[in-house]
Amino acid sequence: MSVWNRCSAELLAKLISQFCTENLLQPVDNRLDLGTLSYTFTATRGAFGSWRVAPDSVRRTTAGILGNDESEVAVDPVQFLVDAADVLGLDGPTVAGYVAELASTLAADVRMASTAVAPAELLDLHHSRVEGHLTGHPLLVANKGRLGFSAEDSLRYAPEARTPLRLTWLAVRRGLAEFRGTPDLSEHSVVGRELGPDALETFRGQLVDPDSYVWLPCHPWQLDHVVRTQWARELAAGEIVVLGEGPDEYLPTQSIRTMVNITQTLRYQVKLPLKILNTSVYRGIPEHCTLAAPMVTQWLRGLWYRDEVLGRLGTELLGEVASVTVRHPQLSSAPGIPYQWTETLGCIWRDPVDPRLQPGETVWPLAAVLHPGLVEEMIARSGADARTWVSHLLGTLLRPLLHLMHHYGITVNPHGENLAVICSPEGLPARLVIKDLVDDINVSTEQVLARGIEPDSHDRVLPRKPWHILRQYLVDALLLGVLNPLADLELLPPEEFWGLTRGEVDLYTTTHPEYADRLTATALTAETFARYPLNGYRLTLGYTDLDTRPPIPTTGRIPNPLHTAEPLH
Repeated sequence: MSVWNRCSAELLAKLISQFCTENLLQPVDNRLDLGTLSYTFTATRGAFGSWRVAPDSVRRTTAGILGNDESEVAVDPVQFLVDAADVLGLDGPTVAGYVAELASTLAADVRMASTAVAPAELLDLHHSRVEGHLTGHPLLVANKGRLGFSAEDSLRYAPEARTPLRLTWLAVRRGLAEFRGTPDLSEHSVVGRELGPDALETFRGQLVDPDSYVWLPCHPWQLDHVVRTQWARELAAGEIVVLGEGPDEYLPTQSIRTMVNITQTLRYQVKLPLKILNTSVYRGIPEHCTLAAPMVTQWLRGLWYRDEVLGRLGTELLGEVASVTVRHPQLSSAPGIPYQWTETLGCIWRDPVDPRLQPGETVWPLAAVLHPGLVEEMIARSGADARTWVSHLLGTLLRPLLHLMHHYGITVNPHGENLAVICSPEGLPARLVIKDLVDDINVSTEQVLARGIEPDSHDRVLPRKPWHILRQYLVDALLLGVLNPLADLELLPPEEFWGLTRGEVDLYTTTHPEYADRLTATALTAETFARYPLNGYRLTLGYTDLDTRPPIPTTGRIPNPLHTAEPLH
């Protein structure tokens, strides 16, 4: 089978698996009847009611011209979506938009498969270079849709291109742009640190009054496709000045818009807006995020530094320490403007992870555990058995996250991009890295004394959620989005894997009886959880331009494997 057909068959199997898991389609005896045709397949069931369709098992059956059924091997996800459109209740624009995302995803998958390296080689790479080899969100089917990128753009700017790029620096008139930083950082210190003295002097020489501008980096794609068009008036008037390329090279992470400096690894990571549609939303940076990032970081740092549990666990917080906000002079204050047009300029600077590593430690994004063959190689290198290694991973992930949620009433969005795992010199998971804060931090509606006064007590930035909704971030992002696909790799028997996971929850519960009410409210061992269908949301949302990012609606309940698991330690 060609690489294209293999990747296409795998994407089709994932499409059917996830649509069945989300109850968008209801197979009977591994058969889906779609009007005048049907699909059959071989599948197994996992935790949370999930489906796993075998890629080489899917067949498409239609009625032949002589009245007999004609069955053939099916490998085409686009054909399947078109076949299922009526049953799914999709209109033409939604079918066309999703087909475009599927086609882009498949093309990226083929490029990745054609340039894949062995897991042993992957483990020897710097963490910034591992990102470009990871296969994407395990639940979202069209996880590399990137509507707005051309084929050349994908070859240049996508993570799997693994091609270093330089950022272009802009000077934006003060008043149109606003810098914010944590109390220990000045605007000049951030820019000076990022550019170095030579580039700084060169750029200052291009401006009559350099200090009347706020400086920030810009993604080269955004400069070409958005800044030079949408901001043409400001460029012509000298309110925005293109200074030139910065001296350092960067690689994009899985999120595409976050860049890691590979020339100077001690310099900041940079989060930049991109006006592309990917995994359901346009990848701009909302104004409230750039404005709030440094103060949210400073608040969390205060909690971190005082917290004995997080200190003992060695949990690292990668703060979003500085930002630049650029408001569009007309659109930002006009009502009903689609958000893709108001989030086009700005940046957030984030702490790098490299200075946090102790001698002999290594770090990798959590999503790496789902890369084919990689976790097996990690376990083999550690010399530990699978149960010991998995147990260390679960403890590393759950102990700080359970503490944050129940002691402070704070939750992050702990999916594979937002967390990284630091391994000990022996290769065992040991410490957790948490990043991507301001866009994903939620706090409990109930006031919690331990977290003190929130940084947005007057102008709300942090979403307030009841306990069972805070719980859902842990459930959807970590349990469903990482641990369930990891369990499907069968490193351990399912009952042992979920028993170890339940053991971590029970350990926290017995160790902290003072949080009994909160633990009852979060109910991590409840019989069922609410279902939030990520792929169904994409299809329900369609491709209409919206002025806000709407929430994902619930659709029924899913069984919880922790409810019946026998706790293990």
